[in-house]
Amino acid sequence: MTFEAETADARRIVVLISGSGSNLQALLDAMEHDELGGNVVAVISNKPDAYGLERAKEADVLTEVVEPSKFRHFHDERDRELYDAELIRVIDHHQPDLVVLAGFMRILTKSFVLRYHGRLMNIHPSLLPAYKGLDTHARLLADSGTEHGASVHFVTEELDGGPIIVQAAVHVLPDDTKDTLAERVLSREHLIYPMAVRWFLDGRLQLNDSGLTLDGHALPASGLRLAADDVTDDDL
Repeated sequence: MTFEAETADARRIVVLISGSGSNLQALLDAMEHDELGGNVVAVISNKPDAYGLERAKEADVLTEVVEPSKFRHFHDERDRELYDAELIRVIDHHQPDLVVLAGFMRILTKSFVLRYHGRLMNIHPSLLPAYKGLDTHARLLADSGTEHGASVHFVTEELDGGPIIVQAAVHVLPDDTKDTLAERVLSREHLIYPMAVRWFLDGRLQLNDSGLTLDGHALPASGLRLAADDVTDDDL
């Protein structure tokens, strides 16, 4: 199915990926069922072999690759700036209303983040502000944590530190490994990411100088929270 021919005023989404693109697939599935509030018009990867590119092609969504190796001239911060400048050029060509990070494994420069302030969204596999960064599942298990989850947030200059939109929790089971825990957290990611994207594209979710609001009401610092018992596997 091709979505490019949808109504001219449909909200436009560009998705950035680096890997398998399972969250991208959740967005594409929501789009197919007219539950996303807009169209994914392009998927951009920093890795040419990212499987998410195949998912996009299956959905007849335009794909592009911007490889970092082509911007390794100075071997310092200037390389990142050059790369992000090219990435901005490619993204802006598609005139997105929202830029979505779906497993895009690069730390973005200040200029990039400021360019898309208030319309740049990410998902992180922990209940932020806990466990920012990588290896969240293993770190939580090492700490004998009893609750884990995922968070959708707006991106700011602070790594995994932007305003939180929505979180979904899972119970940590006695026999959990990092892989089994990751699988259950991922199922929550697939639930809450399309939800947050639709809130934004429908105009319900806004980030402004006074903070983050949903339907005109200020959200708490932890965003909306789906507790582990609020969602069953049948809902996913």
